[in-house]
Order: sequence, then structure tokens, then C-alpha cells
Amino acid sequence: MARVRYGARSPESLDKAGKDRSVLPQIWSTGVVALWETDPEAVAAVLPPPLVPADVPLVRANIASCDINGRPLGAGAIAVRCRHGDVEGDYTLTMPMTTERAVIGGREVFGEPKKLAEVTVDRDGADVVARVTRLGVTYVEIRGRVTEDLPLPEPRRTTSFYYKFLPAVDGDGFDADPMLVHVIRHEKHRWAARVDGDVILRDSAADPVADLPVRRLVSITIGERTSDQRGFVAEHVKPDLVLPYIHQRYDDIAQIADDPPAPGDLV
Repeated sequence: MARVRYGARSPESLDKAGKDRSVLPQIWSTGVVALWETDPEAVAAVLPPPLVPADVPLVRANIASCDINGRPLGAGAIAVRCRHGDVEGDYTLTMPMTTERAVIGGREVFGEPKKLAEVTVDRDGADVVARVTRLGVTYVEIRGRVTEDLPLPEPRRTTSFYYKFLPAVDGDGFDADPMLVHVIRHEKHRWAARVDGDVILRDSAADPVADLPVRRLVSITIGERTSDQRGFVAEHVKPDLVLPYIHQRYDDIAQIADDPPAPGDLV
């Protein structure tokens, strides 16, 4: 009988797959990163406990593109600066990706809030445009001109916070207590440059990043970088603390809450 590909895999195959997943290949991406100050109350409003705002209400938008074994990938992240206890890091509100495989892996393993979207980085000479478009709305656009090369950044360690959970089968709460996950990345650059430009936020019912307006633009940079990552569960969180924020992960509020959708919500 021909091999049935949905059939069980051998222990040897499972062992190899586990080892392959534990060591990520070194992938270099070209990305644009914008950092801005927003309204402190907006940052406080989007943070599920026990996360609390950092001292400065910063938002970071990272829009990047890379090539993985001949297959292009666009990837982004929009996050706010915050703290979990004594650890300062970023709480990521949305992570647009151009491929299903990139979405599924991050969501199921780390709880990353990934969604399929169009993510592009275009450079023509000194002109740079980075965009995230989803459901017909380009809700983040970073555009400008490269003005000068920057000293090569030192390798750095970053921390991102995610909530990993599954909505309950019966529609009431969660299957188990949500987990607050720390993902640690070690990042290094090949080159970096300063960009003189603007961040444009457009309103989107599905991706309301425009609720974090640019009050003071701190910086825009472009560069080529790579990073590794590992994650761990920092703590289990009471369901009633996370449930009010579950809509951050989904487009259809009606599928996860009993409240009627408000005007402008997707249904």
C-alpha cells in the first residue's frame, strides 16, 4: 500500500522534526522600524493584567521582508512598551504575516497575535515605503528617505509578551487558564540607516492601531537584521483578567462575547 501521509509518523521522524524546530535557521530580513510616543491612557487601556505601562508610552511598528529558501515572507509587529514585574519589554497587539505557515507556528506555540495580511517593504534609491494592508485597509504606512548610515548597532536582547489561550469549546471563557509567555530574542544587525519620514495610521475596524496616535515621532530606521528566539511561560493568569481583551486576537467580536457588536465592529 502506498504511504498514507496523514498516518502516524515514526518515533525517528518525530525526534528529527522536534530537533529541526528547536534550531531556527539564521534568516536575515530588511526592515523598517518606527518608534513613537502616544497617549499614556491608550497604552494603559490595551494592556491585560498583570502587564503595566512603562514609564514612556512608546509604540513600535516593525515592518520587514525576507526570503526563506526562495520563498518571500513579509512580517510585521505593532507593540507597546510595558512591564511584567521587574521585566520591561513589548506587548504585541498584532503581528501581520504574509504566509499561513508563519501565522500558525507563532500563534500555536507562543500565543503570538498573528494574522494574514499584505506586508511590503519597498526601496527606490533613498526613498522607502513600508506598508501593512489587511481587509482592504493600509492601516500602517511608514514612508521617508534614507538620510545617513548609522553605526552598526550592538547585539541586543529583547523581550516580548504574549498571552497563549484557547477559547472554551462551549463558548464560555477559556479551556484552561491563559498563560503569559515571555519570548526572548537575541538580535544583531548587518547595517542600519536613519530615515527622515512619517508614520501614517489609517482607521481599521479589524486592526485599530490608529487608536495609538503619533504624538511625537522618536525615530525611523531601516536595516538588515537577524535574531533567534526562545519562549517560556512566566505565569498562569486568571481568566477574568484576560477575557475582556480577547477581542484583540480576533476580528469577529460576536464569536467570542455575548455583548452585541458596537457600530464599526466586524460581524
